[in-house]
Amino acid sequence: MEKIEYIGTVYLLDHKYPEPLLNHSIKKLQQLGIKKEDITVTDSPENPKVGNIVVEVFPYHMEIARVRTIRNESFISGSITTVELKTDAAGKYID
Repeated sequence: MEKIEYIGTVYLLDHKYPEPLLNHSIKKLQQLGIKKEDITVTDSPENPKVGNIVVEVFPYHMEIARVRTIRNESFISGSITTVELKTDAAGKYID
């Protein structure tokens, strides 16, 4: 798995998904070279900067993007990669 280059905070967007999904997402981000202490779990990033990484979590994959532009307190990001989140037959997240 290729490492993601980043500076500063990595925002993991939480849309009230279950804790096992968020924990597995954090684990996958660490496998991509992101330090756990640099990850901020939030429903909306406060004051993102151009270059920050934003991760959108879905039940079976993560969309990883980099902030390109900020307009009117909103950000526009460009996709870096998509990471599949796999589960076993019982629904437990696996690598």
